[in-house]
Amino acid sequence: MVTYDFDGKTVLVTGAARGQGRSHAVRFAEHGADVVVTDVCETKHGSRYELSDESDLADTVDAVEDAGGDALGLRMDVTDEAEVEGAVEHAIDEFGHIDVLANNAGIAPVGGLMDLDEETWNGTLDVVLKGVWLCSKHVGKHMIERGEGGRIVNTSSTAGLVASPGLGHYTAAKHGVIGLTKALATELAEYGITVNAVCPTAVDTPMTGGIVETIDEDLGELAEQSGTDNLFEDILQPEDVSNAFLWLSSEDAQFVTGIALPVDAGATAL
Repeated sequence: MVTYDFDGKTVLVTGAARGQGRSHAVRFAEHGADVVVTDVCETKHGSRYELSDESDLADTVDAVEDAGGDALGLRMDVTDEAEVEGAVEHAIDEFGHIDVLANNAGIAPVGGLMDLDEETWNGTLDVVLKGVWLCSKHVGKHMIERGEGGRIVNTSSTAGLVASPGLGHYTAAKHGVIGLTKALATELAEYGITVNAVCPTAVDTPMTGGIVETIDEDLGELAEQSGTDNLFEDILQPEDVSNAFLWLSSEDAQFVTGIALPVDAGATAL
């Protein structure tokens, strides 16, 4: 296993109460980082499955501390600029700086585009795309002012590279994350800040379970199988994605910026 050194670094992870976000937080802590873990902690924005709650966020805080890092848990809605700005300020007050931003928060309510309601469209685009912009904006300003560079890593998806039937709104948002990643990379390069995206296929998390449980019958097997087939015929674990976040946040990737890295076991090659 590769060893990274994040001693003295502070990482802010969104959507960290469970799933991939919790895994990212713990893996950074295992390599020496202090971690700010944030989540909305309620079911909203048109999600059709249950989202995390405060007890889940508390469990992530405990897991980070068990892994050796100091942790700060904050309720934060990535779609609310005032909440994002307040959380970033709280994190800086607590740890003095933010070195890495892991934009992981997301929802994926299932629905065909012809039948989708406006609330679900807006909620998905707000969480998945607007949230990445808002968090990158406020953490990015801090990184620029601090003058010591930084790392921003965004969760896109194989749905950011190819179509995902039954998740057209999610597909549009995740494609947008890749475009936003490239735009941020070009604007922040002069400050030594790299910005990259990771594109996982289906990962064994509560969100994937929520997608499968809420598939409409008329979408059939097409939607159920979307993004889950890969060359190894096995579902990814959250740690598989976390390893990509660690590398892109490390000094080993100091000249890697503006990319969309598939962690998909060959799913997009099929």
